[in-house]
Amino acid sequence: MDGVRGLGDGKALGGFLRARRERVAPERVGLTGGGRRRVRGLRREELAQLAGISVDYYVRLEQGRATQPSPEVLDALARVLGLDPAERRHLDTLASGRPEPTPRLRVGPVLLRALEAMAGLPAFVTDHRLDVVAWNGLGAELMGGLADPGRRDRNNARFLFLDPASRALHPEWEERAAEAVGQLRVAAARYPADTELAALIARLAADSGDFRRIWDSGEVVMCAAGRKRLRHRAAGLLDLDYETLHVPAAPGESGLVMHVFSARAGSREAAALEQLATAPV
Repeated sequence: MDGVRGLGDGKALGGFLRARRERVAPERVGLTGGGRRRVRGLRREELAQLAGISVDYYVRLEQGRATQPSPEVLDALARVLGLDPAERRHLDTLASGRPEPTPRLRVGPVLLRALEAMAGLPAFVTDHRLDVVAWNGLGAELMGGLADPGRRDRNNARFLFLDPASRALHPEWEERAAEAVGQLRVAAARYPADTELAALIARLAADSGDFRRIWDSGEVVMCAAGRKRLRHRAAGLLDLDYETLHVPAAPGESGLVMHVFSARAGSREAAALEQLATAPV
């Protein structure tokens, strides 16, 4: 599993390039796929030619024998591979050779007051390891009982991959699992010296075939916004809007992410959230 061993080194860069190369359909870049191709996606020599670099240099990149490619090379590779902004940022992180120190965690009083003030909106806060480090009452209830450590693991990745209850809470489990893996991959590249993060990834890789499958796909995800479907034990299926708010880090401290859910006024989901907020079950 590229990137589980040797997080942040040239092998992680090579593994990411290989995974993305295998996703590019030859037809998308003007090549004829043909029925006798023995590899998925583009061949190495095809990608090198399209990017305007030598085949030998590209092979050394995938093998981890060439490091810190120039911005021009990265631009060309990102263009041919069709990387989105999150994937491009991840590529830059892997290629920079300048990992960031393991961040420290600090949940400040202002953040806690903000969570309490949003009593009518489910909200919780995660760190780069996907540990849930703070929440409000409605957020704890909506996400399966965060306030009670006996009900569910407070690490979202362990909960998703090691607790069958996660599939009941998340009807769109495959999407949520891919998000978690993609976020862990980004964090692993950024903080390769984080031993706790490495141990988390190693445990998930050892104990979950689904985690290994998704990790091997090279998934990369940054927190964003949209809609998610959740199943609450009393309220049933809820289609909710969500937003992720990035809490800036003070020098030497970890930036956190606040996840906030809401529903359109007058909708069944809004009524359900109001009921849960006034009489949690």
